[in-house]
Amino acid sequence: MMQNAAFFAACLLFGNQEIWPNGFVQPRKMGGYMKRAIGFAVSTRRCIFIFCAILLTGCANIYVDNATREVSASEFKKPEPQRPVQALFEFQTKGVANARATDYLKAHVIDQIKTSGLFSEVSENPVSGNALLSITLNNVPISDDAFSKGFATGLTFGLVGSQVTDGYVCTARFMTDGSSSALVKQARHAIHTTVGNATAPQNATIAADANDAVTKMTRQIVSNVLNDLSHDPQFK
Repeated sequence: MMQNAAFFAACLLFGNQEIWPNGFVQPRKMGGYMKRAIGFAVSTRRCIFIFCAILLTGCANIYVDNATREVSASEFKKPEPQRPVQALFEFQTKGVANARATDYLKAHVIDQIKTSGLFSEVSENPVSGNALLSITLNNVPISDDAFSKGFATGLTFGLVGSQVTDGYVCTARFMTDGSSSALVKQARHAIHTTVGNATAPQNATIAADANDAVTKMTRQIVSNVLNDLSHDPQFK
């Protein structure tokens, strides 16, 4: 069950997804077992990579890169006075909106903005003063040819290890009523997945599963853009 949960989360959040005209994420080519395993029709190169590992080796480890650390809200520079803000969040896969992943992470991100201490009120609807904070988290795969790596590892039953890395770019845009341009802050992060007899990546922390990795990565990267925003002299 843990492997199925990790596999589903990876399909939901990682890699290159194919979207059919009905708006659902659908598999390119997938057997009946894979369809049943993930419940909904989703397909990514990373899903295939992890699926090959789980099916044939039973071993897949996920790591959160340590280069981007969480910044405590106590380190944010709190504005005086604090004002309300409308907060929006969107998860993207290679620049394309990923509705399922957005729904999965939005509550976490909105709650993080609320507890940041930067605003008197955080709402998903327009607020007085028309302050708007939009945060996008874009998943950009870094490693190439994930399918062949996972397939080769599966065929050798884990004797040959493989690693795939997903990069993430978080962009925060903040505007107030009457401002001529938005304040823009960016941060980058990464999640690594190894299968088979692969060495653990350096400067990374192993996660309990895919859900754990994604939520930790998101919290860490969002904390960095909020911190940078709070220390900008134009943030008022």
